[in-house]
Amino acid sequence: MKYHTVDIEGFEVKMPVLPLPGGVSIAFFNLHGDSELTEHCGKQLAKRLGDCDVLLTAESKGLQLTHCAARELGQRYYAVARKSKKLYMQDGIELTIESSITTGKAQTFYLSRHDADLLKGKKVGIVDDVISTGASLKGLEKLVEKAGGIVHKKAFVLAEADAADRTDVVYLAKIPLFK
Repeated sequence: MKYHTVDIEGFEVKMPVLPLPGGVSIAFFNLHGDSELTEHCGKQLAKRLGDCDVLLTAESKGLQLTHCAARELGQRYYAVARKSKKLYMQDGIELTIESSITTGKAQTFYLSRHDADLLKGKKVGIVDDVISTGASLKGLEKLVEKAGGIVHKKAFVLAEADAADRTDVVYLAKIPLFK
């Protein structure tokens, strides 16, 4: 198996290069189960999100990352855009977005009433593991607006390919796409 190694602000990560449908391959970044990497990335992102009132992420890889960043910022709560509607979310909001590079299909984000209220009138920091095409980010931005929040910062651990050229996001390191 081929691997790509990246330095994330002093933390070296070796990622397998995996094929996606359509002939492109990605360096697969996985925070799940790696507490040391997650803590490191959460602390580094928190340094860039200090002027945000509240954080928002999409499940699932952004969950533990945002938890760490929120804790570093002294924020008890953060909002989570779920990918399936749970019983307690009957009075929340939802939004369907176009496909992202990893999902390959349209997906719907669901926000509970509690989380929607958490965002209302606040400067929101959107947090996730990787930005590539920006499709998921666009959906999260629309969700913040629908909840009455203000998108203030957009922070990622990694920016993939052309996403590294965006001036409206912050990230810790960049990675390529592989043909």
